[in-house]
Amino acid sequence: MKAHTEYLWFETQARRELVNITDTLSAIVGKSGVREGLCLVSAMHITAGVWVNDEEPGLKGDLMQWLEKLAPKDDYQHHRTGEDNGDAHLKRTLMHHQAVLPVTGGRLDLGPWEQVFYAEFDGRRKKRVVVKILGD
Repeated sequence: MKAHTEYLWFETQARRELVNITDTLSAIVGKSGVREGLCLVSAMHITAGVWVNDEEPGLKGDLMQWLEKLAPKDDYQHHRTGEDNGDAHLKRTLMHHQAVLPVTGGRLDLGPWEQVFYAEFDGRRKKRVVVKILGD
């Protein structure tokens, strides 16, 4: 079995942002030499996540609105620690922090409209994502 690990670094301009990382992941899978296996993509920060869906502006806006309704900017108990990002932690929990993607024939095996996004909910500082590809 082969294993290949790379890290992606992000420092978004906005506090909340979706960054399409599909092409970057495809390139890493190609570099890995893995023909059949899995690609784990995991945000390594507790206020960021990974989302697989369509690259469509309306849907991305709907997602952010939906997350804001479920976890609005509010006065959370977490803020008693001096932080002001309680909503970002909850948004990440709703979205989840990672995705496992299939690798088939040396390529990401995504559905026809699937794209992979880094989801930032407390940006404007440096954060990373681990990409780990395992297989033969």
